[in-house]
Amino acid sequence: MAKDNAENQENNEVRDVEFYKQAYEQEKARAASLAGRLADAKNEADSLQFQLDRIKNNPMWKASKPLRQTMHWGIRNYRRIRNLGGPKGIARKLKQKKIEAQAKKLHGTASFPTPEQAKEQRETAFERMVKISILVPLYNTPLKFLDEMIGSVIAQTYENWELCLADGSDHDHDEVQTRCLEYASKDKRIIYKRLEKNEGIAGNTNRCYEMATGEYIGLFDHDDILHPSALYEYVKVINEQGADYIYCDETTFKGDSIDNMITLHFKPDFAPDNLRANNYICHFSVFSRELLEGTELFRSGFDGSQDHDMILRLTANAKKIVHVPKLLYYWRSHKASVASDISAKPYAIAAAKGAVADHLTRSGFKNFEIKSTRAFDTIFEIKYEICSEDKISILIPNKDHIDYLRRCIDSIRERTTYDNYEIIVIENNSEQQETFAYYKTIEEQENITVVTYKGEFNYSKINNFGAKYATGKYLLLLNNDTQVITMNWLEAMLMYAQRSDVGAVGAKLYYGDRTIQHAGVVIGLGAHRTAGHTHYKINYDNLGYMGKLCYAQNVSAVTGACLMVKKSLYDELGGLDEDFRVALNDVDFCLRLREKGYLNVFTPFAELYHFESASRGIDVVDEAKAKRYEEESALFRDRWKELLEKGDPYYNPNFSLDHSDYSLRV
Repeated sequence: MAKDNAENQENNEVRDVEFYKQAYEQEKARAASLAGRLADAKNEADSLQFQLDRIKNNPMWKASKPLRQTMHWGIRNYRRIRNLGGPKGIARKLKQKKIEAQAKKLHGTASFPTPEQAKEQRETAFERMVKISILVPLYNTPLKFLDEMIGSVIAQTYENWELCLADGSDHDHDEVQTRCLEYASKDKRIIYKRLEKNEGIAGNTNRCYEMATGEYIGLFDHDDILHPSALYEYVKVINEQGADYIYCDETTFKGDSIDNMITLHFKPDFAPDNLRANNYICHFSVFSRELLEGTELFRSGFDGSQDHDMILRLTANAKKIVHVPKLLYYWRSHKASVASDISAKPYAIAAAKGAVADHLTRSGFKNFEIKSTRAFDTIFEIKYEICSEDKISILIPNKDHIDYLRRCIDSIRERTTYDNYEIIVIENNSEQQETFAYYKTIEEQENITVVTYKGEFNYSKINNFGAKYATGKYLLLLNNDTQVITMNWLEAMLMYAQRSDVGAVGAKLYYGDRTIQHAGVVIGLGAHRTAGHTHYKINYDNLGYMGKLCYAQNVSAVTGACLMVKKSLYDELGGLDEDFRVALNDVDFCLRLREKGYLNVFTPFAELYHFESASRGIDVVDEAKAKRYEEESALFRDRWKELLEKGDPYYNPNFSLDHSDYSLRV
């Protein structure tokens, strides 16, 4: 018996050695393959750079510069006209500009409460009449800005506030102290302290906080202006929703009037992935004092981006974050302000990266990378570590159109750097013999399977059928009329799909002319008031509204044309709802994920072409298809009625639902 056990143990050890040897050889081959591909790409890039240098050094190239500039001007204007939709599009855009000019007026002084409204707001007795301490660090503040800032606080219709002013001005600006003491002598709610030395924004604000006695804290810059109803609106949501962190929409303005608006920033509701990539919350932050217990307000190590650091820390602990979708904060743009130019404080870029890195570390992430994007130096691309290279099952429904399918599969195999995937082609009622001949060819490849779904076309049923054959930890729903652009597209999606708090992940998709087909889905958008794609038909190099096309963000839904999700989640939800045969099944699926508490993410760093409807035709070309689409739209509107009435949390209610370009609603 002992001898047998010894032999068994020896055999097991031999098998283990062989197993690890094979695994090592596979990983070695995989690494060599990837290194070879990267080397080929580098050689190609070097060759192209050499050719480009030769062209640029050519005398004819240099002499033709004026002609090229004229040509590029023509191309830019052609693209602009094309993106606007031709003459009709230009006319609509001009009309929209007039509407937006009108909308700007509506959000300025015209939005201030009338004397009657102001009186009603002042007399409102909330159950919780919380005191709000407004903190303002001062430093050599021009008296005009100081007067307007303090005046906007005194004008608040909610009157239980205190204004804490910590003054770090030098002795060449003693007039700041004189003016503040004048205000303090007239209004006991204004508390002023002259600091022995200037400690910077973080230190001066912390001195303000030491003076504060309020239950809630508000952060206010020394040269900006508050809407008269700002505190009233905030206390209202504190009472109605139990908010412990509140923010609002804001605008920059220049000159002597807040009506001279430059950029109106209408924000989404709380979106953690947006906040990590971009401090979209910014002003006017008001929060419960309890969120600061045991922590600092501003940390001097993040001076220049102290607000982003603070917002990341406090929102991570907040129980109820509320966005008031009203323009209540006016950010003055002048030569010395960040609103005018981020280069006024160049250290803010490094501080912002440090703030995000600290937050990610505290959130349990490791080995991430934070890079500035082309949109702005403080709008970031965050590369998360792929924790485990699990298999991804790519589901591709197909009926004939082998040229589309071949292009799709070839692009996956030739351009994908992530190796652990399988492709499952789901055959559905193909009729051409060449289709089945192609299937035999691809089935000879190790990681491609063809399965046959029998029955009428139903996108949901087809994908649910294909998912049963998937052996991967993740599913990627992919249309056959797509083509991979970015080599690390799977990694860019997987880095989000692997997170425990994320449901579906979607990619940035282009039409063949490089205009945008998909950059996230907004519910309620479009003529049917069901769902629509934002930035639709915008040119590929557009930055998007407030840089939205340049960073990963939370959205209500993403398109099923390229959607990654854990297979366990897909199975838990029962897959796509088969009542949505063609349209809105992907949006419904994403909303069901959100209903379970998951975040959906759109990333612009996974890019593909999507030659939409190339294989099935546009969905409303005949009466039968139009009828079916309306039936599915009606089902969607009925199922998600309450959510549609509330509005998309990631799409500000001040935007029009008639257009996808973030046009203002009036």
